[in-house]
Amino acid sequence: MTTRPPLDSPASDNRVPSRRPGRHRHKPLPELHLLEHLLQQGAPALRSRILTEVRDGDRYLPVYALELGSASHTAPVLLLSGGVHGIERIGTQLLLAQLDTLLQRLNWDRSLQQLLQRVRIVMCPLLNPVGMAHGWRSNGNGIDLMRNAPIDAEQPSPWLVSGHRLGRWLPWYRGKQDQPMQTEAQAFCNLVEEQLAAAPFTLALDCHSGFGMRDRIWFPYSGQRQLLEHAAELHALLQLFEYSHPHHPYLFEPQHHHYRTHGDLWDYLYQRHYQRQQQVFLPLTLEMGSWLWVKKNLRQLTSYTGLFNPLVPHRHQRTLRRHQLLLDFLLRAVDAWQNWLPADDKRRLHQRSAERRWEIP
Repeated sequence: MTTRPPLDSPASDNRVPSRRPGRHRHKPLPELHLLEHLLQQGAPALRSRILTEVRDGDRYLPVYALELGSASHTAPVLLLSGGVHGIERIGTQLLLAQLDTLLQRLNWDRSLQQLLQRVRIVMCPLLNPVGMAHGWRSNGNGIDLMRNAPIDAEQPSPWLVSGHRLGRWLPWYRGKQDQPMQTEAQAFCNLVEEQLAAAPFTLALDCHSGFGMRDRIWFPYSGQRQLLEHAAELHALLQLFEYSHPHHPYLFEPQHHHYRTHGDLWDYLYQRHYQRQQQVFLPLTLEMGSWLWVKKNLRQLTSYTGLFNPLVPHRHQRTLRRHQLLLDFLLRAVDAWQNWLPADDKRRLHQRSAERRWEIP
């Protein structure tokens, strides 16, 4: 991540909040300082608001929503999120690097300027600031935000990883039965549903890192063994990507091919949207394969942070570069959604292709 100076003046017209005074030594959070620097750098084109503030000891950390591009409620939307699991810093860093690139290009790139008159980018790059400040997977209450939605999996597997209610001392804790969602999770769900309300097409990418040898693009469902109802549209998008970039490194697959989890936020949001509206919503998860950098530096196995983030500077920079092509493609696919979204006979063909490609194992 590019080194940025921390903000000296905490207040601005772009709603960067002041920090409440603390009485103890706080954990540093450089990603938040960079985010707020970009807010000041990108104003007024970059719009922001604070979805909520979460307590960390005697300080409060903001959860930001950022917007770039069209302010029309009927514009198609690219929704980018990261930092759901605090230990996975690389997802947040990837989105902030992409935001920095977009802001720099806006100064001279006429095609990007015109594209953003038609499309809105909505970004929540740091959903779990307390977890990231402390290097936790969970939030400050010990709850895994990606196991926190009020939805249960069918035949969850494996145990613990799928989410449990035993207690916060174990990872993947869902929280207590019948309690409301955590503040961060509820604020994020409100943001997504607000954006979905009028947008004719919405594409989401949630950035994570995991213990695997490949970069994967996952999509719902994670809690049940079936394809999402917009499998045809998803297959059309994948085919478009493969034709445009035949040498890409990604494996596209349903998340339930690997494990089934309770409380997945994207399952919850997708099902709610599908039941209420007909507009297409395609939620994707980028699961960056951490073994791609761990295998080249086995000392990272001795570091919990190193299991999820590249620690060597040149590998960190390579990871940030590696996914720029995907992010740029998604932005252009949102802009041109009417040109590739299938209908009638083409949709039926894509549906059959999706069923063959992602057959339930």
